[in-house]
Amino acid sequence: QVQLVESGAGSVQAGGSLRLSCGASGRTFSGFAMGWLRQAPGKERELVAGIGWTGDTTYYPDSVKGRFTISRDDINNAVYLEMNSLKPEDTAVYYCAAAAAKYGSSPRALEEFGLWGQGTQVTVSS
Repeated sequence: QVQLVESGAGSVQAGGSLRLSCGASGRTFSGFAMGWLRQAPGKERELVAGIGWTGDTTYYPDSVKGRFTISRDDINNAVYLEMNSLKPEDTAVYYCAAAAAKYGSSPRALEEFGLWGQGTQVTVSS
């Protein structure tokens, strides 16, 4: 059974930083575009970062652009999300996700993902 597992949950003050990691069991990331999604209480799930299967293309919505950085390490089968200058509105459960189809560029929509993990909580206090 394929599973994506996130780690790096934490609570920080506004302006702080966190790094989330994602690993997989039962499957390799190689060949698949990846992304990070988040869902805050009472809000819809949103895409906050995407990376193409080669790592050459990335996508960030305006809400996190310049503060979040996604990267991948296919040798170690890992995907990371570096989050800097965190704001209270970044508080959410963060999910690692894999694209449904192989060999795609950076995903830009939730519909492009076919697998995601259980999520990890990020809390930013003011």
